[in-house]
Amino acid sequence: MSLSEKIASGLLEIQAVSLSPKAPFTWASGIQSPIYTDNRITLAYPEIRTTIEDGFVELIKTKFPEVQVIAGTATAGIPHGAIIADKMNLPFAYIRSKPKDHGNKRQIEGRVQKGQKMVVVEDLISTGGSVLSAVEAAKREGADVLGVVAIFTYELEKASANFTAANVALETLTTYTALIHVAHASNEINEKELALLKKFKENQENWQD
Repeated sequence: MSLSEKIASGLLEIQAVSLSPKAPFTWASGIQSPIYTDNRITLAYPEIRTTIEDGFVELIKTKFPEVQVIAGTATAGIPHGAIIADKMNLPFAYIRSKPKDHGNKRQIEGRVQKGQKMVVVEDLISTGGSVLSAVEAAKREGADVLGVVAIFTYELEKASANFTAANVALETLTTYTALIHVAHASNEINEKELALLKKFKENQENWQD
């Protein structure tokens, strides 16, 4: 079993990811979705948490070997980023969704030097909008953002377009495609449900038609 499959299996086992093609979830955007993800749950399970953090360390060493500082997005990326930074013996910072409205009015907490090579940590990629906003904030502070790493991506076309337009590299530990195939192989979903889940990836608005 590959690392991607192992993490996908772990996410399903602890119900950090739930699949429900017959009774869809409603996302904050209003989209009816056959999948719901809450990767914060991984923090409560040391075994899968360690697999994720060790996976992140190896991914960053391989894809972004010049990294000098790890930054987590508020709030979901903060704990993962802090653990990764500790394992790699690197400085850590976190990026707020918007600047504070008091005190020094910072958006980035920690100390990031101008030109410092940064990797930004997120837990989940849907459209990529929030993490790309964090990347822009880091760049405004003078960071040299090498890329973004995340646990899981829905592999939505909009996210791919957004990262391409922003010229930001994205690497994830596992993917929607890997997860639904692991779910099918373990009999958590049947052939018809697998087909619906594949259709959702291709068209989020009309997958139920």
